[in-house]
Amino acid sequence: MQTIVANFTDIRHKKIFVANLEFNSRLVSISHLSDREDPSLPYILPGFIDAHVHIESSMLIPTEFARIAVTHGTIATVSDPHEIANVCGIEGVEFMVNNGLRSPFAFYFGAPSCVPATIFETAGARLGPAEVGKLLENPRIKYLSEMMNFPGALQGDSEVLQKIALSHAAGKPVDGHAPGLRGEMARKYIDLGISTDHECFTLDEALDKLQYGMKIIIREGSAARNFDALYTLIDTHPDMVMFGSDDKHPDELVSGHINLLCRRAVKNGMDVFNVLKAACINPIEHYSLETGQLGIDDSADFILVNNLTDFSVIATYIAGNKMAEHGQSLIPFSEEEIHLNKFDCSLKTIADFECTINGVYALPVIEALDGQLITNKIAAQPLTENGCWVSDVKTDTLKIVVINRYHDATPAIAFIRNFGLKQGAIASSVAHDSHNIVAVGVDDESIMKAVNMIIGHKGGISCVKDNLEMVLPLPVGGLMSSEDGYKVAELYSIIDKAAKEAGSKLRSPFMTLSFMALLVIPHLKLSDKGLFDGDTFALI
Repeated sequence: MQTIVANFTDIRHKKIFVANLEFNSRLVSISHLSDREDPSLPYILPGFIDAHVHIESSMLIPTEFARIAVTHGTIATVSDPHEIANVCGIEGVEFMVNNGLRSPFAFYFGAPSCVPATIFETAGARLGPAEVGKLLENPRIKYLSEMMNFPGALQGDSEVLQKIALSHAAGKPVDGHAPGLRGEMARKYIDLGISTDHECFTLDEALDKLQYGMKIIIREGSAARNFDALYTLIDTHPDMVMFGSDDKHPDELVSGHINLLCRRAVKNGMDVFNVLKAACINPIEHYSLETGQLGIDDSADFILVNNLTDFSVIATYIAGNKMAEHGQSLIPFSEEEIHLNKFDCSLKTIADFECTINGVYALPVIEALDGQLITNKIAAQPLTENGCWVSDVKTDTLKIVVINRYHDATPAIAFIRNFGLKQGAIASSVAHDSHNIVAVGVDDESIMKAVNMIIGHKGGISCVKDNLEMVLPLPVGGLMSSEDGYKVAELYSIIDKAAKEAGSKLRSPFMTLSFMALLVIPHLKLSDKGLFDGDTFALI
């Protein structure tokens, strides 16, 4: 039996008192010692939960994600494995679940609802109703992952409706994904039994969906950052909001997680109990998680923090075992050889990226927006040289390409603004959601070099600048590394710095790059099959 004396934070009753807690793997007793909090003692809280995250975007396998996350007081995630599912299908989902079970950390996974995300791109797998139904039978699968095909849902697509019905029949909630959907269309989507959305980027949109009973996940990731727009919902709708990171690169995971959102929310004047409800309690109740909530006979899952302003984590406990202390993970690194991938395309030549002029006119050009997944659609006339359209550094109109990684095919080529590169190129096989290879560069030779490094390693992110060619290999599905998470974060920081030294002003150039092929987010994106208009939901 272990004991801890701390300021017990009773979130539901909005009280703090000094208590002595006795626990083994479960919480045995809570002895009330004083009605007044004692600032000299730590504060004990239920652990933080990331209510919507794609573990694959951290570039780490689940066990390594857990090693880092516990240092910030995170003890569980609600994780959508649709990234690996788009590459490796049901085998990929089962890998994530089984690898997660090797860690004391609580990974609660969803059954991916949209694999592939659309018919306008090439993916490595397809999950139909039969496969989704099989996954929903697994008790570790807690929900149907984000229903990105909201046009199909609204139009009554039979396969979409069948997947939703399977989840409801299993007694499991359905996550939503409906950027910009408002009014009657939002109500119709929600009335299908779709319970959450993490894609609201304005307060008005969130309020619109809340009035129809949808819960809002306040997202703050490495690329999409909506906290500043939505945080007031914590006080106005405390039972209806949760925190999620969606996609978080390894360097930022090392820096902090849900604890940072709690700190910001309290600093911005939100009620601390409402903040902790969003961070610790609401996900458990919504998804019916087994994670402890500091109740008698609950699993002894909790954290100790210095105070309820900074939320600096002193220690993290899972099932009564200390998993982190003063920023140091106590979960050991476990080396694992993993053979899970689909990568079958040949090395490219400079000629593969030439874009021959077939007329002098303005083209649809993608405008990337820092901190957002949405893009703008603008018209511009690219620079011409020797009968070809080429990148124009002066106007920041650069060539973007998407290459099918599953078999050899002609690359799709378009142009993009706001990446800011002045030299070289960057490339990635993390390219939501089908994870083909995406690259942006100032010249065809640099693009070719960056792409070929990815192909040679069967996955990764790469940067070419000056005489430097660097790559971070991601051999697990072309999405993740099985190396030590801290080492991966360090290597990522180096290559991210190189991209910024090449001229990019984006906060997270590789994360932004990874979303330029995400067709289900408006307004203009590029798949391996060509330019896609997210408003008309068609290739153009």
